Amino acid sequence: MYRKVEDFVEDWTASAAGTSKVFQAITNDKLDQAIVEGHSTLGWLAWHLVGAAGAFGHFAGLQVPGPGQNEPVPTDVSEIVQAYEKAAEAFKTEAAKLTDEMLSEEVNGFVGPTARGKLLRGLIDHQTHHRGQMTVLLRQAGLTVPGVMGPTKEMQ
Repeated sequence: MYRKVEDFVEDWTASAAGTSKVFQAITNDKLDQAIVEGHSTLGWLAWHLVGAAGAFGHFAGLQVPGPGQNEPVPTDVSEIVQAYEKAAEAFKTEAAKLTDEMLSEEVNGFVGPTARGKLLRGLIDHQTHHRGQMTVLLRQAGLTVPGVMGPTKEMQ
């Protein structure tokens, strides 16, 4: 749980930069890459993270744009990247308006009341989880896996 806004903004900035790198490694022809047929694709996962940013922002009481739940996955990676970067910047701007005390306030989260700072920790954990899935799919698709938390095999 975050207790200092500055700590969240610092972690979010690093996490969002890494996620953006992963999104930018996707090519339009590989948006449908899945581990096996019927599982989450690179495109779906990326678009899900854009939508999740908006949803987490909403629950945290922040003005963060995101697609509607039924909006289809764009067929152009650049649209996904642009939407994600807009949401990521909005998170930094909006979070900077919070006070440290506001992180302890209970908000209505996905499963009921939760501290705002805990919800924001969940945002980053959720993003990291799906980003990890996406790096496996990038490699499976024959695309270059960017270094997010250190060098990758392709960088050696």
